[in-house]
Amino acid sequence: MQGFAGDGAGGTYFFCGDGGEERPVLYADSEGGAALVAIGLTELLQLLLVAPWWRDCQAFSAQESAELAAEYLEDMPDLAAQRDRAAAALGLDLPTEAVVLARLREVATKAGKDYVLIFTPENYPYKPLITA
Repeated sequence: MQGFAGDGAGGTYFFCGDGGEERPVLYADSEGGAALVAIGLTELLQLLLVAPWWRDCQAFSAQESAELAAEYLEDMPDLAAQRDRAAAALGLDLPTEAVVLARLREVATKAGKDYVLIFTPENYPYKPLITA
């Protein structure tokens, strides 16, 4: 595991295994939860740009995501413009919110079932952040 970014809320993103940017990406929060959230850096960036509220979107429904998006837009009314500028600067095509959240659920509940992050100082596994 190689930690590479924090999210400002006490969580950290980790690359799993050996290799480059196409390695699985695991997110661990400060409260003992973790989930595989993407396969590769591009997929992670798409998730973070399209649905930065993903941690709170546990039902993966369009209604829940729309409510969370509305909360984000209250605090950051220019979020869409910032997202589009970042995507253009990075050369990323952005899928729809529904596609990104469906992929997150698939990665976390299918591929992610085989990944467990161990909190090394105390040698205990993090609990799953996303369940089927």
